[in-house]
Amino acid sequence: MRVPKGPEIIWRCVVSEAMNSQSAIIVENLTKSFSIRQSGTRTVKSAVLERFLGKARYQRTLNALDDVSFEVRKGETLGIIGANGAGKSTLLALITGTMLPTKGSIRSNGTISSLLELGAGFHPDLTGRENVFLYGAIVGLTRAQMLERFDAIVAFAELEDFIDQPVKHYSSGMYVRLGFAVAVEVNPDILLIDEVLAVGDEAFQRKCIARMDQFRREGKTMLIISHDISTIKTISDRILFLDTGKVAGLGEPLEVAQGYRASARDKLAKSSQREWGTGEVTIESVSVSDTKGKAKEDFTFGETMALRIDYTAKHRIESPVFGVAIKDVKGSTVFGTNTQIEGVGLKEIENKGSIGVDIRDLSLAAGTYFLSVSVHSADHRTNYHRIDNRYAFSVLSPKSFEGSYMKTNWSVNDNSGTS
Repeated sequence: MRVPKGPEIIWRCVVSEAMNSQSAIIVENLTKSFSIRQSGTRTVKSAVLERFLGKARYQRTLNALDDVSFEVRKGETLGIIGANGAGKSTLLALITGTMLPTKGSIRSNGTISSLLELGAGFHPDLTGRENVFLYGAIVGLTRAQMLERFDAIVAFAELEDFIDQPVKHYSSGMYVRLGFAVAVEVNPDILLIDEVLAVGDEAFQRKCIARMDQFRREGKTMLIISHDISTIKTISDRILFLDTGKVAGLGEPLEVAQGYRASARDKLAKSSQREWGTGEVTIESVSVSDTKGKAKEDFTFGETMALRIDYTAKHRIESPVFGVAIKDVKGSTVFGTNTQIEGVGLKEIENKGSIGVDIRDLSLAAGTYFLSVSVHSADHRTNYHRIDNRYAFSVLSPKSFEGSYMKTNWSVNDNSGTS
């Protein structure tokens, strides 16, 4: 009978004499490749051609991980971030031993417990109680040892009323609560967690974070995958940023998280960027900085954004109009202005030049935004050059509101007639 997938808990103990006593995991030149067959019906003819011409013509190789190297120290919490398909889950599967690497090596020191996939390893027809003891047997614990841990597992999972029900009747939240409880209460040296915490409710997430903080105080090692950048920065000592299977960053949480956000913004901007115009004037570059001229991608509420637009005019252009606009991720314009609206008189331009504009008091809600730039004729009939979504930036705001912030005065008139 095939056992369906669910929270997967796997132990390995590989103690290498060559490892530094302070190292929990050492990954060296790790590569994992998958062969992907071309889609379509496989005919007898194609099978014969494949046999004589070789598989390369009908398959391509995908490197889920490509020459990845890093070290995790004992007691360290390493956050792992990256876009979908970056290789994060593949990395943890290789560390647990459920996959074998194509190239490279992994050395670990201590017992490993992992929660890699919702529902992995739970037999649907067995009760929660039976699955807990089944896992105890799988990881090498005696029934007596599991009995000592059982009450703590059930209490953490908050499943006292359901522990004797078949897990096939469990909700996704109940699955992940039981899986996480088993993973942490077996007291491993190294704990691996793959995004499954996103399934739990807010109260359970806080409980899990508190338990992970306790793990850190006990000197345990953790590797955690999450798309919640705020949480991963809080709980991690360092962050590993994977991009298309390669290490794009490894270091201090704030610095690496900023690099990840910048990469995500750039990809989003490039995917939605478009430009058009006659080409009589070309916008060569757009620089975004603070008031001191330092390049900047993250702005705080109320800060000033300084823009510089470098252009080239192929011939003399009379009364050009330069404009800027800011759009949110939904494509809605939240701000727009130009030299004509602001009364900036540009009689003519020719050859190379630049124009600057300061957007003061950037009173936008927290989020990602895209900057568009343009230059057109005074009558708006001729677009010399327009670039939509030329630059992506973020705004961090302590205030909670939608769109742009405007000051308001509130008053309450009690006309209930009561005294």
